[in-house]
Amino acid sequence: MSEPFGARLAAAVAGRGPLCVGIDPHRELLAAWGLTDDVDGLRRFTDAVVGALAGTVAVLKPQSAFYERHGSRGLLVLEDAVATARDAGALVLLDAKRGDIGSTMAGYADVLAPGHPMQVDALTVSPYLGAGSLEPAVRTARAHGGGLFVLARTSNPDAATFQHARLDDGRTVAQAVVDQVGAWNAPDWLVGDPAPDPAAFADLQGRWGPHTGSVGVVVGATLTELDVDLAGLRGPVLAPGLGAQGGTPAELRRLFGAGRAVVPTVSRDVLAAGPDPAGLRAAAQRWAAELGG
Repeated sequence: MSEPFGARLAAAVAGRGPLCVGIDPHRELLAAWGLTDDVDGLRRFTDAVVGALAGTVAVLKPQSAFYERHGSRGLLVLEDAVATARDAGALVLLDAKRGDIGSTMAGYADVLAPGHPMQVDALTVSPYLGAGSLEPAVRTARAHGGGLFVLARTSNPDAATFQHARLDDGRTVAQAVVDQVGAWNAPDWLVGDPAPDPAAFADLQGRWGPHTGSVGVVVGATLTELDVDLAGLRGPVLAPGLGAQGGTPAELRRLFGAGRAVVPTVSRDVLAAGPDPAGLRAAAQRWAAELGG
């Protein structure tokens, strides 16, 4: 990949709109499509979604767990889908929420490296073993132009138990995650050890130009309020929860305002329109129009 993920994401959104469609072939959805809950049904579902959407949607986000549950044959379906989607111009964000330490984290991050049989554009990761646990993934992403989306302020009911916990400096855990991602997105000349004060990034916001950072955060689109400060992020926000989970374009604008690189995610409200390819495309187009893409 010749350009960093942040630049490729900006180009994809400019050309196709900001919509990200999740690919979540769970057993209930396979049944709703009249498909069997096996590798054959998984392949038929995946091929239909990728064939209908990869040529027009900016980002496709397959959920790794629904392929892993079918073993090695399921992963082969995912591998083929990733290659097909990227060949059609879509960016592929693998939703795997990896989080570990040392060589194990580096192994997970290898999906961002050229030559990997399932090379993707970006990967979701969890920071809750400490920010340092993600350093191998950050290094791999930087080396190969890949992207990361770090869980920061999710909107599942139990999330606040940990994400609102306070550090000694008064910040919430969620805010500390956002600040660390901002440090990873800093220009090389600002990165040092220790990481620079997050307030410095906000002060320099006007000199940095457009959002081109390749490390983003995950912030739920169904939060009642935005309780993290994203001013120093300098990267994209992945905002899941639109549609069936209750999020709306109006709520998205209320939470994040204008001028921020937000990638809203819709899954069930698009996938429910299948298996007809025209229905899938029409559902995605409706969401893209509502989102202004």
